[in-house]
Amino acid sequence: MLQSLRDKMHGWPSIVVLGVAVFAMSFFGIEGYFTAQTETFVAKVGKQEISQQDFQNRMNELRQQASEQMGDQFDPSVYEQPAMKERVLGAMVDQQLLLKANDDLGMRVSDTAVRDTIASIQGFQVNGRFDAATYRAVLASQRKTPAMFEDEVRSSLAIRLLPDALSASTIVTDDDVDRFLKLRLQRRDLRYVMLPRPALTDTKVTDAQVQDYYKQHQAEFMAPEQVSVHYIEVNAADLKADNPPSEDDLRKRYEDEKQRFVQPEQRLVSHILVDVPKNATPAQQKDALAKAQKIAAEATPQNFAKLASQDSADLGSKRQGGDLGWLEQGVTNKAFDDALFALKKGQISAPVLSDEGYHIIWLRDIRSGQAKPFEEVRSQLEQEAVAAERERKYNEVAGKLADQTYQSPSSLEPASQALGLPVKSTGLFTREGDKSGITADPKVAKAAFSDDVLVQGNNSSLIDLGNDHSVVIHVDKHVPAAERPLAEVRDAIEKDILDERVAAAASKRANDLLARLEKGESMDAVAASAGAAVQEAKEAVRVQQGLPEQLRDQAFLLPHPKDGKPQFAAVALPEGAYALVAVDKVQDGDLSKVTPDQRKMLRQSMLAAYGSVATEGFIDALKAKTEIKIAKDRM
Repeated sequence: MLQSLRDKMHGWPSIVVLGVAVFAMSFFGIEGYFTAQTETFVAKVGKQEISQQDFQNRMNELRQQASEQMGDQFDPSVYEQPAMKERVLGAMVDQQLLLKANDDLGMRVSDTAVRDTIASIQGFQVNGRFDAATYRAVLASQRKTPAMFEDEVRSSLAIRLLPDALSASTIVTDDDVDRFLKLRLQRRDLRYVMLPRPALTDTKVTDAQVQDYYKQHQAEFMAPEQVSVHYIEVNAADLKADNPPSEDDLRKRYEDEKQRFVQPEQRLVSHILVDVPKNATPAQQKDALAKAQKIAAEATPQNFAKLASQDSADLGSKRQGGDLGWLEQGVTNKAFDDALFALKKGQISAPVLSDEGYHIIWLRDIRSGQAKPFEEVRSQLEQEAVAAERERKYNEVAGKLADQTYQSPSSLEPASQALGLPVKSTGLFTREGDKSGITADPKVAKAAFSDDVLVQGNNSSLIDLGNDHSVVIHVDKHVPAAERPLAEVRDAIEKDILDERVAAAASKRANDLLARLEKGESMDAVAASAGAAVQEAKEAVRVQQGLPEQLRDQAFLLPHPKDGKPQFAAVALPEGAYALVAVDKVQDGDLSKVTPDQRKMLRQSMLAAYGSVATEGFIDALKAKTEIKIAKDRM
């Protein structure tokens, strides 16, 4: 069908139809055809939309972080899996719910919190202290302004306001900690028997049994559907710039963008903050102002640090005598900023009111802004120019590839000849793709098995692989899913049948022996009859080494012994093996061995866990009363 539509769109009827459409658009507006009812959000939380661009940016950030952390072990296909995309989008929805709740409850992030957070980031520090020049340079390398980055920090802090408040309201008592420790450090006296695998007496597998097993497990013996594809790729990393920048180009770029390389005026500042309570009464405001005026009257350059360490409510700078380091215009709130840049070197301000309270500001020093010389930034300008030219060329070539392969949908050869790009090939791969090459990207496998490409035999549309890398594919070979011949899988079937017999025999024997233990027969006698020995683990703990994981876990699930009688269980182990276990004694954890620091760490972990549960419950309540729309097809 799609092919026939493509063919029809090249005839004279299509020209007439398009001519009428253009005529109508000139009167009624082309926008009405394309934008009237178009929705582009990936999710909508109440009235707030999460755009495709926002979602893609988040995915790219997480992908980049994982790549940096995992290095060669990083698998980019993980971030194309629907489950991962849904998990990331779910987190973004939760964040929107929390931000809306912040607004409803009047919760906000203070400028001080934003400033302190930025100042604490090691990447912005020189010799352990925040450095404004480094701050601006790092942001410039990321193509961000200070205002953009501060908004990001404010948003990240805003997301934590409610969870932190819920955690702060959580109470974990000493009894809660004791109960947990008693369970976590519980000790159990165990006896256990590792049962040998039973010997099979019936090892004959008939043709009829093989045939029956083959029919019942047909899905396990299917060769999956496979395709191989031809493809043309455009990768910016492989493209060479047509017009490398000349020295004159670089100097012109420098002059045009010189402001980027100007270090703005900076001021070395200390302050003393007098806190004004939220929702302060007129009397409280008056008292705060009086205190601030008294401090300002007493403050001199000689005693400012001492007064700050005594009286400042800003814990972040108090220990440094009120020192805020070098600041530039626009970093602080407007009231602080205006007062600071109105001062002369060495002056101490009168109290300045902001959302945080009253500030007494001491301007200690000023250093004027200056531009970095051309020679110092030449290499940066050249890299940027080459990258821009490569990106321009990539967009040009990728656009031409998309056009060429659409105009000649049945083959890649015309596009290859027109653009001078080779046609490459893949091996066979399934709908899950492959582990390497372009077929490791799920979008390629999805396109290869699409109706338009596989059934209609057309070229795919341009497939974006990320990082200025894209491909167009065309199916080369198609191998339908098929039953693997019985002769090919006969050996595997016979082994499966024998393994099932062994597992069934082992299960029956273990349950028979368990029944004897529960009737009162001694464990030694039962073990001897199975050709095994009884082993012991005194005061075993939940992380006991040397015990099979399944046996250990089952032992700690059994009830406490009653009236001196052990509790028994049969435990299935890997590869069809079984064991018997007896719990003879249970003791609570010895709390005297837990240090105060360990108790403190546990309490903090429990507070975090309880706070997390409380936050999840709060978010669930917000979801219940908020209309949330998810557009999975746009993820």
